[in-house]
Amino acid sequence: MGRLIKNHWGRLIILTAAIYQVAAAVEGFFWPKIFWDFLTKNLDGAVKPLPILQIINLLFGLGMLALEWPLSFVAGTSIHRSLEFRLAVLPMTALAAVLMYQSTNPAIYYLIGMVVYFVAYSEGEMICAKPWTLPQRGAAGMRA
Repeated sequence: MGRLIKNHWGRLIILTAAIYQVAAAVEGFFWPKIFWDFLTKNLDGAVKPLPILQIINLLFGLGMLALEWPLSFVAGTSIHRSLEFRLAVLPMTALAAVLMYQSTNPAIYYLIGMVVYFVAYSEGEMICAKPWTLPQRGAAGMRA
């Protein structure tokens, strides 16, 4: 039985969160609401009359989709293969998601995915240039 490849597991979690975030951003255009409006009304300007937070969430969600299910021009680049880049971008994405009422669940998924990516990074996992493949062992790593 093989080992769990945590960066693939994290990628699936982040893909789920990104799809959910895009759907929540679209819903936010029709029903704008800040998650923290029960504490203060100062943040309402971020969602109405101009949908600033919805657009930010839509861009972050589409960006994470393009990174996790890589487009042809993104696949294999150093940004796509970097766990460090993901660990730097995910907190900003989760922060944007937690501010809007419709996207609080994706924020939780992003936090879980961030933890999984951090464990993968700390164990020395790498992301292959070709998406959804396994790293190939060299001749020294093969057992007879």
